[in-house]
Amino acid sequence: MITVVFFLASCKSDKAMMPYYNSAEFTPEWISADELAGKDLHKIGPFAFRDQNDRLITNKDFEGKIYISNFFFTTCPGICPQMTANMALLQETYKDDDRIKFISHSVTPWIDTVEQLNRYAIENGVISDKWHLVTGDKEEIYNLARNSYFAEKEIGLQLSSDDFLHTENFILVDSRGHIRGIYNGTIISELDRVKNDIESLFNS
Repeated sequence: MITVVFFLASCKSDKAMMPYYNSAEFTPEWISADELAGKDLHKIGPFAFRDQNDRLITNKDFEGKIYISNFFFTTCPGICPQMTANMALLQETYKDDDRIKFISHSVTPWIDTVEQLNRYAIENGVISDKWHLVTGDKEEIYNLARNSYFAEKEIGLQLSSDDFLHTENFILVDSRGHIRGIYNGTIISELDRVKNDIESLFNS
C-alpha cells in the first residue's frame, strides 16, 4: 500500500498543480514543468485602456503578477452587482499582497467613461492600485474578450433586444499571462476555489 501511494504521489507531482486553458472550450491541460518549454501556450494579448483614475493601464502593469479579470458594466442591474461584490471580497483578502491584482473591463465603454468608472469605484470600495476598472475602444475590448479571455462570442448589445450580454466568469491569469482558472463570479462559494488556486500558483 505504501508503494502504491508513493507511486501515485510521484505521478501527480510530475504535472503542474493547476491546469492551463488554451482554447475557448476551456479544456484543462495538465502540463509538467519539463513539457512547458515545448508548448505553445495561449497568453492574454496586449492591451491598453484607461482606468477609473484616467491612468493608461496595459498588460505591462500585470507582468509578474497573478491577476483576476472579468467583464461588466456599471449600469448593469443583473449579475454585475454580485460580481463586483465578490471581486471586492477577493480584493479585501489580498489587499496587502502585491502579487495579486484585479482588472474589470467595461463592455459598455460608450457609457462607462473614466468619470463614471471613478464614481463606481468609490461606491464599491475599489483600491486604485489593486483593482483597475477600465474603459476604451469598444472593438479593442470586445476583441480582447473574445480572443484572449474566450468570453462569449455574442458579448455586447443584442440586435433583437435592449439587453446586454456578458460573461459571468472570473478568469485567473498567472504571472506569465496564461489562463489557469475559470469561475462563476456570481457565486460566493466559488471564491474559496479561487483562493485555493491562487495559493497553488504561489506554490508552483
